[in-house]
Amino acid sequence: MYIERIAERRLKEILSVKGKVGIILGARQVGKTTLVRHFAGNRKCVELNFDVEPDKARFLSVASLSPSHAFKSLGEPDLLILDEAQRLPDSSRTIKGWIDKDFPAKILMLGSSSLNLLNQSAESLTGRNMKLSLPPLTFDEIAGSCDGFGQSLPLEILLENYKAPLRSILLDAMVYGGYPEVVLSSEKVSLLRELSSDYLWKDVLQSGLLKTPELLRRLLALLAHQAGSEVSINELATQLQMARPTIERYLDLLEQTFVIFRLPAYSTNSRKEISKSKKIFFWDTGISNAILGDFTLSASRPDIGRLWENWVIAEAAKWNLLTGNAAEMFFWRSRSQAEIDLIIRRNGKMRAFEIKWGTGKVRGHAFKDAYGIEPEILNPGNPFIGKIINRNVGMECDNG
Repeated sequence: MYIERIAERRLKEILSVKGKVGIILGARQVGKTTLVRHFAGNRKCVELNFDVEPDKARFLSVASLSPSHAFKSLGEPDLLILDEAQRLPDSSRTIKGWIDKDFPAKILMLGSSSLNLLNQSAESLTGRNMKLSLPPLTFDEIAGSCDGFGQSLPLEILLENYKAPLRSILLDAMVYGGYPEVVLSSEKVSLLRELSSDYLWKDVLQSGLLKTPELLRRLLALLAHQAGSEVSINELATQLQMARPTIERYLDLLEQTFVIFRLPAYSTNSRKEISKSKKIFFWDTGISNAILGDFTLSASRPDIGRLWENWVIAEAAKWNLLTGNAAEMFFWRSRSQAEIDLIIRRNGKMRAFEIKWGTGKVRGHAFKDAYGIEPEILNPGNPFIGKIINRNVGMECDNG
């Protein structure tokens, strides 16, 4: 079963522009290849996966040929798909040479890591590439794949008449996450355990910068326990008996391979506000639950508030990638411990959100006093986070 993706609009645009290489980034198993294959339609495609030695050898055998001879040797495809392209970062120079001489096929480079692919390709293909970052499924995409929740249903109808089913879908999404194969599988736990062993951070382990895989597993466990909290690098270094620069390097690797992301503190007054802290979140709560070994499918689980916060902020981050609205995301905390969970700043305008699993009043009076902005509440009553945070910013959203 194919799940409709919000990214389809951007991919359609990329495929329609001649003379541009498409660069599609996202974690392993997030659905990049499935998306591209679906959109390839009736095009004649050649797909080479650089994780597979024969495919890599085939590309290298044509890399030194002229564009016309390489095109013929590859079977004269309409679309050339280079999967796991970060495994052969020098391929971007070959692609540049082909594009400069009007290579007839459209080229897409897919990567599960930005460690080499994005930096090298951006340098070699300046002005010749169009990028798409694909995160795990959003709630809209997950709900749209369920029977009776087609994208044509108005948002108001869904929220008013389908509260119980939506709550069930939401809890599933929070516990099992948004990897497409996991969403569609009846063996969610086993799939997540497989993903969260060594597979998801294969690029980190193969980077050559990581000497002890066991230390990575211990670091991930600490991060999963502290997701949504301000993480102390010094504390992590002490607990793992590692040097601070090593911890920083591992965090960078995990961020560049789309496992975690960091949310900085917002501040205009360093005397009154925390300014240099960062919180760490997982792109997928199913992965963090797998690391913790906790798949409790219950709204009363002890960590439900923390889990909801990570899930909401990850949803906001996913939509930020998919819409290309270039929003900045922060949290806010004053030195007197007043706090706002999420701030989104876009085009000079700012919105503030408190994230609450249960009922409760807004606590952000200090933020309103400081910035004149009334905080909004994000609770499970409306799990369509993308539609909430993109309201009144001039973007088209389905169902709302």
